[in-house]
Amino acid sequence: MPRPTGHRPPPRPADPPGTPARRAALRLLDAVLRRGLAIEQALDASTQGLAPSDRGLAHAIAAEALRRLVDLDDLIDSATRNRLPDDAKARFVLRIALVQALRLGTPPHAAISTALPLVDGGPRKLVHGVFGTLMRQNAALTDPPTLPGDVYARIAGNWGERVADAACAAIAAPPPLDLTLRGEASAEGESLLPGHVRVAAGTSIVEHDGFAEGDWWVQDIAASLPARLIGGGTGRALDLCAAPGGKTLQLAAAGWDVTAVDSSESRLARLHENLERTGLSAKVVTADLLNWEPGFEADAVLLDAPCSATGIFRRHPDVLHRVRPRLIAEMAELQAQLLPRAARWVRPGGLMVYATCSLEPAEGEQQIERFLADHPDFAIDPVLPDELPEGVTAHPRGWLRTLPGMLAEQGGMDGFFMVRVMRVAA
Repeated sequence: MPRPTGHRPPPRPADPPGTPARRAALRLLDAVLRRGLAIEQALDASTQGLAPSDRGLAHAIAAEALRRLVDLDDLIDSATRNRLPDDAKARFVLRIALVQALRLGTPPHAAISTALPLVDGGPRKLVHGVFGTLMRQNAALTDPPTLPGDVYARIAGNWGERVADAACAAIAAPPPLDLTLRGEASAEGESLLPGHVRVAAGTSIVEHDGFAEGDWWVQDIAASLPARLIGGGTGRALDLCAAPGGKTLQLAAAGWDVTAVDSSESRLARLHENLERTGLSAKVVTADLLNWEPGFEADAVLLDAPCSATGIFRRHPDVLHRVRPRLIAEMAELQAQLLPRAARWVRPGGLMVYATCSLEPAEGEQQIERFLADHPDFAIDPVLPDELPEGVTAHPRGWLRTLPGMLAEQGGMDGFFMVRVMRVAA
């Protein structure tokens, strides 16, 4: 007797090629916007099993969506009768489809065909309809992009609207890549400082001349300045919160006997790789600085302190959407514990550089003012003009604050605070 078959829905068509990369981009956006993770922190789990090219595509889609999120959402809202919730999957998928069609050069039919498998049921029809409406309207994203309102207000409140507007311009596209050269090595590109070369965004690092030989490593020019303030030497140097290790490499190349300390063993893996590639040497320690002791006084200490990272939004646009005042306050409190602790390890007459990749005064100017008030045995050793790229100047107090808009014609630089202090000899 034949078995009853009943009614079965037709088999679902196979996903178009390229859909797995879009699905990974969706996971990345979800990790940043709903779970508050850094995009780099979520990358491995979100792209597991993908080929390197698809992994790179997923990252590019998610990062560009984060750069343009405010404007993408404005477009979506203009084409929907009822506003979609911020965490609605349909909104997430539309962001992915639209940013490809409007910014990444993906043909609209490919952008929507690889996005629709990411959503089921009624929202699938909604996504298709909204996307089609916007394409028929020849929708476009504004240039420069719009910053989230709270971010613009915070930057403008601290540094003025001109800097906030420069930050909008800075997120319009991925920034160029800066290379720090080892010793007398050279590389093709634009040099803004001795030992520095700038190359175009999108350059294949592993294929660039000198990579295999260890002639250079990638490091934003602003991130290279704290170790430059230490200068050359042959004594003992501590690089605290060292991962991923660019500053350790700088200090080792400058002749120092370096001990590099960080609490993240996984992030130190890149430092080990770069030490091997460049032929430089340093003692690498995995430890929590709040519990660790070096057992010696150093001639130089570099504290690149954990911070909110609001200054590196050009390369990490996730910070525009996940950093809130609470995190800034927590990071400032941690710095207030680390700074005096690191100062104990500086020998009399030695140097300490305190740096953060933050645009927040609470993680820079306010921090060092409080430290100096509590530590009369330390004094600022002013940053000198010949230590900086042309067009970048130190504050009259002697510290350095880099901001959006600086070196804009040359491709810009990340936002940092740094100060060099000397421990007065007994």
